[in-house]
Amino acid sequence: MIENSIQLGDPVEHRGIVIAPLFPRQDSIAEFVTLEEALPLGFRITEIDAAGSVPELIASNPLDSPVLLYDGEELLGAKQNRILNVTVLVDAKSETRVPVSCVEQGRWHAQSATFSATKHTAYPDLRRRKAERLSASPMSPGVAQSAVWEEVAAKAGRHGVHSPTGAHADIYRNRAEELSRLRRAFPLVPGQSGAVLVLGDDQLCLDYLSRPAAFARLYPKLLDGYLLDALDRQGRTACPDRLTEFIGAVSGANRHDSSSVGLGKDLRLAGDDVVGSGLALNEELLQLSAFTRDAHRPVTRIGPPSRRH
Repeated sequence: MIENSIQLGDPVEHRGIVIAPLFPRQDSIAEFVTLEEALPLGFRITEIDAAGSVPELIASNPLDSPVLLYDGEELLGAKQNRILNVTVLVDAKSETRVPVSCVEQGRWHAQSATFSATKHTAYPDLRRRKAERLSASPMSPGVAQSAVWEEVAAKAGRHGVHSPTGAHADIYRNRAEELSRLRRAFPLVPGQSGAVLVLGDDQLCLDYLSRPAAFARLYPKLLDGYLLDALDRQGRTACPDRLTEFIGAVSGANRHDSSSVGLGKDLRLAGDDVVGSGLALNEELLQLSAFTRDAHRPVTRIGPPSRRH
C-alpha cells in the first residue's frame, strides 16, 4: 500500500535539517475536510460532559463531509489542552469519541466550552513515543499519558521553558522567533502530499496525507514540529542518503489493522527500526506517520500482521 501511494521528491537541506517532499502516485478517492476547514463551519470538539475525562473528547460533525483529525494535532481550551492520539475520520452528521492525551498537566478547569486548533502539531519525538506506547492497543484510554507528560516536561527542560501549567504549547511560543527563521527554508512544493524529515542519521519522520490540498493546510503545523526537534539537534549533520532506506523500512514493516473510532481502519506499523500509524478507507491509504525507533527503548510488539506492505 505505501509503495503504491507515495513518490519521493528532491530533498532540501538547511542548517543540518533535511526535509524531502512526498507526492501521491494517484488521485485520492476519499473526500474529507481538515479541522481548520471544519471549525468555522460548525464542527466542534468538546469535553465528553461537564466533569470531563482526560483521555477522551467528543467530536461533533454537523457537516455533509467527513472531517479528518490528524494524529498529533493539538487542541487548545476546555479543561486542558490535548493532542490527538490517532488519526480519526469523523463521519458526516455524527458524534465520535476521540482518544487523546493531555499536554497541559497543571490545569483542570474550563477556559472555554469548545476546543480551538493550534498552529502546530506535537513534535515528532513526542508523536514517536506516543506511537510506541499505543502500538498494541491504540484506542485504549490513557495508555500513552505518562510517556506524553514525561516527554513534554523533558522537552521544556531542554529548551529552558517554564510553563505555569506545563503546557506543550508554551514551548512553541518560547521558540517562535527561531522557528520563524527556519520555516522560510522549507516551503511547500506544489502538489506535495507529505514530507520526510531527517535529523542526523538516527531521527527520521514521515508524514503523508492522500489529498495535497489537505496536506497544504497541515504542513505548516507539522513543519513547526519538525523544526522544534531540529533545535535540539543543532550541529549534527543530516544524512539525505537515509531517505530511501527509511521509506523502504516503512514499506517493509509489519502491519496490523484494527477498527478505528471513526470511519476506516487504524493501521499500526512495527519493525526493528520503525514504528508508525495511519488510517485507510476502502483500501486507500489516507494518512500515515512513521518514525525511527529510539534504540534505547524496548520494542513494543504488536499482534500478528494482517499483511505486509
